[in-house]
Amino acid sequence: MRLTTGFWVDAYLSRLQFAAIPAYVTARGDATAGAVVVKLATMDGRARAYQRSFDLMTGLRRWDVLTEGPEAEVDAALSRTRARDPDLWIIEVEDRHGRHLLDEEGLRD
Repeated sequence: MRLTTGFWVDAYLSRLQFAAIPAYVTARGDATAGAVVVKLATMDGRARAYQRSFDLMTGLRRWDVLTEGPEAEVDAALSRTRARDPDLWIIEVEDRHGRHLLDEEGLRD
């Protein structure tokens, strides 16, 4: 049984809050099965966006970098992606140390 996207987003935001890492939903997609992009803003004018993908060799899910660079360019790329997929969720994480928790147990796969 898969978690709904809305449930996963709520759990992810709770984990970030517990770690005192600010995060915001900047685009709300389909609550049942929308894809999720996590934008990490490092507060120095740069950002990186992660999307979940499947490793074809292992069949496991992982988080891959979708785009990175100056924050304005990352925002523009995410706007174009969202225009093509209105079901897409975008979560913005703000952390100077680059923490996003996507590599932690329960979130990485």
